[in-house]
Amino acid sequence: LEEARNIALQAYNTGCDALIIQDMAILETDLPPIPIHASTQTDNLDIEKVKFLADVGFSRIILGRELSLQQIAAIHRMVDVELEGFDHGALCVSHSGQCYLSQAITGRSANRGICAQPCRSSYDLLDTNGKVLVKNKHLLSLRDFNLSDKLEDLYKVGVSSFKIEGRLKDLSYVKNVTAYYRKKLDKLIAAYPDVRKSSSGDSYLNFDPRPELSFNRGFTSYFIDGKQKKMASLNTPKHKGEELGKVIEIGNTWFTTSGNAEVNNGDGICFFNKYETLKGTKVNRVENGGIYPLSMEDIAV
Repeated sequence: LEEARNIALQAYNTGCDALIIQDMAILETDLPPIPIHASTQTDNLDIEKVKFLADVGFSRIILGRELSLQQIAAIHRMVDVELEGFDHGALCVSHSGQCYLSQAITGRSANRGICAQPCRSSYDLLDTNGKVLVKNKHLLSLRDFNLSDKLEDLYKVGVSSFKIEGRLKDLSYVKNVTAYYRKKLDKLIAAYPDVRKSSSGDSYLNFDPRPELSFNRGFTSYFIDGKQKKMASLNTPKHKGEELGKVIEIGNTWFTTSGNAEVNNGDGICFFNKYETLKGTKVNRVENGGIYPLSMEDIAV
């Protein structure tokens, strides 16, 4: 606790705006006069929990990703506290702050920031008699969160700050995704005179941000509009890239696709083979509409 308090003091002296806290014991220490925000790791999913956190001094609550618009609206009506909501990034298959799978398997606790991500591994599904129903699928791997079309709805139900999950993401991911949401938020601010940015300055982009080109496992809106189909990415936890189309013709060393996406020499491409396993190769050259890959293995119409 003393180490945590020293880190909090150092953050305060550096000029940080707030501390994000999970462990309630930190509230018992001699903290500097800095706003405290309740981490999504405190499992903020209902009115009672949010009210408790507001009553003990949290100025902002970071809501769980599992909530719907209606549930967020109900919390906002009942509790006078800033609400922050996730709008983009990786999803945990368990409730935030309540997953002990990594700790149980590897000794690395998700609640201490060192999750081994066992939900991204492949598993077999067996019935009570031991019969294999599904073999070698990523049964716990969810798609990535994407609420870029729901920002106005989130604002209307009381969300005042939007959170992009970015753990272990590289510079190009951060640049592309934050730029995309900056453009979205600027349109929202322009439409509502009572809304303003929390910071000064303006962002000027020299590129067209497209989050689908950055690492993702496919997108889902999760529970924001109620339970959805196709929340999981069962065949792979990896990034599949921009969709090119379907293979419509093949030769000995080439194939063509139904799509219009531009393919260039040196591009990496991937596809699912007949066993629904993700395979990949490189493009050697593109000529007269034909794609000539490094390997034709498993490529079929």
